[in-house]
Amino acid sequence: MSPQDIADRFKGVGAILRDTHVVYTSGLHGSAYVNKDALYPHTEAVAELCGEIARRFHNEKVETVLAPALGGIVLTQWTAHALSKMNGTKVAAIYAEKNADGTFSVRRGYDRYLRGRRTLVLEDVLTTGGSVLRVMEAIREFEPKVVGVGALCNRGGLTAAALSVPRLEALMTLNLDTFPPENCPMCAKGIPIEESVGKGSGKKA
Repeated sequence: MSPQDIADRFKGVGAILRDTHVVYTSGLHGSAYVNKDALYPHTEAVAELCGEIARRFHNEKVETVLAPALGGIVLTQWTAHALSKMNGTKVAAIYAEKNADGTFSVRRGYDRYLRGRRTLVLEDVLTTGGSVLRVMEAIREFEPKVVGVGALCNRGGLTAAALSVPRLEALMTLNLDTFPPENCPMCAKGIPIEESVGKGSGKKA
């Protein structure tokens, strides 16, 4: 898929909002938003995008695809399926669950799919990389061979080195300007906050 094809898939399902006024999870404000939740109901678009992630890693002999729950579960299923078809192998799709303290755990006996296996870690939208780093910390005891990180979108300017992985492949990279509320130009212009995404007016949509 070309960069334009990828952008068209996001735009076609309304997953990219521009020229708006949003509040991110961090509390910072901005004028654009990547709404991954708008993408997931559209199975054809998800399958195509995950197929592109799989294509970029198909030479890595991936045995397991792992992501943080919840949205990452969708990505692991389609990406593992695509890799299995491409390479004629059985690739497992598993996920890590968040604990009350913000750390992650691999439960349900899924550790058997990690021990010593070549593992691809997925994330939908990379901002700080915190979730990916916590997931990799959670699986360290199982000693998998992490071949890289794949993401739908890198909006935090992250690098493979920042995530301590050999490769980082993001289908889309967006540089989103952010502002503290007191310096937000949209607030200064009286532009209403979009309440359907992000933190909205202080409540998670």
